[in-house]
Formats: sequence, C-alpha cells, structure tokens
Amino acid sequence: MSNQQPVKIIKADEIGKQDAGYTEGMSRKSALVGCCDNLSSSIMDAEPNSSSAIHHHGEQNTIVYALSGRGSIAYGPDKSQRVELLPGDHALIPAFVEHQEVNASNEPIRWIIVRSGSTPKVVNLEGWGASKK
Repeated sequence: MSNQQPVKIIKADEIGKQDAGYTEGMSRKSALVGCCDNLSSSIMDAEPNSSSAIHHHGEQNTIVYALSGRGSIAYGPDKSQRVELLPGDHALIPAFVEHQEVNASNEPIRWIIVRSGSTPKVVNLEGWGASKK
C-alpha cells in the first residue's frame, strides 16, 4: 500500500505566518512547520553587520543552505571556530552545538533552514557554555 498524503505547499506570501523560533539579531520566518513529524523549514534573514544571540537547537540537527549574501557560523566552546557560507553552500549544525550566525558584511544574507523536528526549537543562551540542554 502506498501513502496517499497530499503534497503540502506553502506559497511565498504565507511564509512567516507561524513561529520559527526566535533568536535576537536574526529574522526567522516559518515555511513548512508542523506539517510532518520529523522535518521543518524556515528562512533566516540577517541585516548587514549583525549577529544572532548564542543558541542551539536542542536535539534537532540543522541544515543551512546559503541562498544569498556572505555570512558565517561561529561555534565551539568559545566561538573560536568559524565557517563561512557563500551562496550555494550547505552546512550541517549538529544537535546541541552552541553557535552564532554572523553577518559581518555590508549586504543582507538569506539562508534556508531545515531542521529535524516538526517545529523549530531554539534555546537561547546567556553566553558560550551557558547551557547544553
């Protein structure tokens, strides 16, 4: 037997109408949230010369696709490690990894975010190493 569930689509003008988790310094807009048990997607926008609060996504793995702009992800116990993302790049942020999105450029960035949970989880932290769960 095949699963006959309908294809779900969220039109561009519907994006952002559900909670995608909040982290100061970044705009997160939900796309496909609560549509299935183990995946969700959203859009993250960052203004020029901005950075997010330090956070992690609990037990959820996160895939980032850099759609536009030049940004980076700082991570590690004291943000000593950093990876740069250019348009077309993908990154995997494993569950519970503390990180910060950084836009040190003069142009906005837009990333497509896919998480391994039905609803995006964001755990904001007071600083690096402040909490693991």
